Amino acid sequence: MDPTSTGTPLVVRYFAAARAAAGVPEETVPGGHSLDHLADELAVRHGARLGTVLEMASFLVDGVAWHDRQAPLPPGATVDVLPPFAGG
Repeated sequence: MDPTSTGTPLVVRYFAAARAAAGVPEETVPGGHSLDHLADELAVRHGARLGTVLEMASFLVDGVAWHDRQAPLPPGATVDVLPPFAGG
């Protein structure tokens, strides 16, 4: 992550294919950024496979669907990464 970030840390929780691609169920990352910036940094950290999942994923921020990928994430938030699920 950006070493100059001064935001309160975020918790990122991965589910299904996102968990498999990240190789961890959750992690703490520096805050102070938008969802797009966070996704870019996570892809750099974990590789292209996670980057592909993040492009298709939905996100919950503190349990609420987050659609504005440019808005700053709330300090100390929990971000859930939800890839598209198969099945019915």
